[in-house]
Amino acid sequence: MYEVQQLRINYKTLEEFKQFKQYGLQELSMLEELNAQISENEIHSPFYGIYIGNRLVARMSLYRQSKKHDHYFKPHQPYLEVWKLEVLQEFQSKGLGTRLIEYAKSFNLPIKTNPRVHSNQFWTKMGFVPAAYDLERDLGENPMLWCPEGVSTSK
Repeated sequence: MYEVQQLRINYKTLEEFKQFKQYGLQELSMLEELNAQISENEIHSPFYGIYIGNRLVARMSLYRQSKKHDHYFKPHQPYLEVWKLEVLQEFQSKGLGTRLIEYAKSFNLPIKTNPRVHSNQFWTKMGFVPAAYDLERDLGENPMLWCPEGVSTSK
């Protein structure tokens, strides 16, 4: 079983993220996001990843959103937002993306994501459903949602 680790916000992680840029789409790059958060006193990282040996081969950003920003779930509550899930090309189809999402689900909070083009099949397999589209709320995004037991999606 692959172990998900919270990634440190430091220059080593910044160097590890550079390998993803060559395999992923430009908008998937977390380099700028990570670089903006590097500081000596940073203790909480929203970045999670899986290493095989000493190599970071899969990563995601996982942000906790407050109840006041919840326009997706009933009852309204804090939820997680998954961003920039990516697995290096040669490590795809090995369950690494699934493991990252299982880790996110282990917090037992609802989850929202905005899937990349052509990735809906993966999210559906993981139990996510498309949100009922709301022009003002979704602003051109097509969010997909996952609900733990006792939670439903808002209509």
